[in-house]
Amino acid sequence: MKRIRFGIIGCGLMGREFAVAAARWAHLTDMDCAPEIVAVCDANAALFPWYTDNFASIGQTTEDYRALLDNPQVEAVYCAVPHHLHEEIYCAVVRAGKHLMGEKPFGIDLPANDAILACLAEHPSVFARCSSEFPFFPAVGRIARMIESGAFGRIIEVGAGFLHSSDLDPQKPLNWKRIVRFNGEYGCMGDLGMHVCHVPFRAGWIPCNVRAVLSNIVPRRPDGHGGVEACETWDNATLLCDAVDPAAGETFPMTLKTQRIAPGEKNTWYLKVLGTRASARFSTKNPKRLELLEYDGGEQVWGQIDVGCETCFKGITGGIFEFGFSDAILQMWAAFLYELEHGRPPSRFAGCATPEETALSHRLFTAALESQKTSTVVSMYKGENQ
Repeated sequence: MKRIRFGIIGCGLMGREFAVAAARWAHLTDMDCAPEIVAVCDANAALFPWYTDNFASIGQTTEDYRALLDNPQVEAVYCAVPHHLHEEIYCAVVRAGKHLMGEKPFGIDLPANDAILACLAEHPSVFARCSSEFPFFPAVGRIARMIESGAFGRIIEVGAGFLHSSDLDPQKPLNWKRIVRFNGEYGCMGDLGMHVCHVPFRAGWIPCNVRAVLSNIVPRRPDGHGGVEACETWDNATLLCDAVDPAAGETFPMTLKTQRIAPGEKNTWYLKVLGTRASARFSTKNPKRLELLEYDGGEQVWGQIDVGCETCFKGITGGIFEFGFSDAILQMWAAFLYELEHGRPPSRFAGCATPEETALSHRLFTAALESQKTSTVVSMYKGENQ
């Protein structure tokens, strides 16, 4: 099996998740390539022992990402750093000729995203994708096959969202995601939005315009040192868009939600597609359940299917068993390495979010900020209010 040697820049939660996914690679039965963690980098050296204690392959630990990029052993990089560092470090990774898996939003704002994509255009041999795990749940794979086959008929409406309640407690101390200079003005859209946009964008359901309602529900939070500071970023966002179905050329409403303060939601990703011939609903709140309605002129009845481990990339777990978040991460990384090695994903929806899809998300979120500011519908194409 071919080994692709990785460096990790940003050794926090998601860096550890990738490392554990690499350790579980034997779970996948049909892969002809695998990741090997050889270097890690973080400004906090206290994070290094967990990596070196668990991964004998690591030969370099450094607090300077430039040193990692100078390491000839490193072929590819997973970069999981705060948003304000994306442009600087992503571009440095690309210029160093290392393949890149970056975290969303792939730049703190539209100019930063433009700069990253321009850098990629100058280095066409570098393969780059953006992290987005949730579309790899098996039920979403079934919805994807319905989209590809035209099973929905004319699209009536689409809804997608990412909801959690981690900021519901007003006494939770401020962190970098609540500060504009680190997180960016998008707020929750930048942090959660690529997950929400991934499947609609891959389906070709591109927003024509947006009317956004953004909420800063807890404007001040404890600073963790006995004081209180402004909580600057948007907590919740609801985006109502006109989108076009490329299969029929028809327009339909699409609602995209990103919320950090959603009572009752631990960490929920959902997708709903309503069509004239069929409809489907899925939520990670019940990760086995896919709801389907097929309409042939008779009664309209929602049915439920328990979906097991029907994964894009085959694994040792039997199809009858449940699928979870760590499985989605493993599937996403399999998609990254498969496309890196083979030049294309195994199917249209079995691929990671592309830089071009991140660019579209930035255009949408930038328009959403303007819509909130002006209380108008903002065009995605002309930058004009409607």
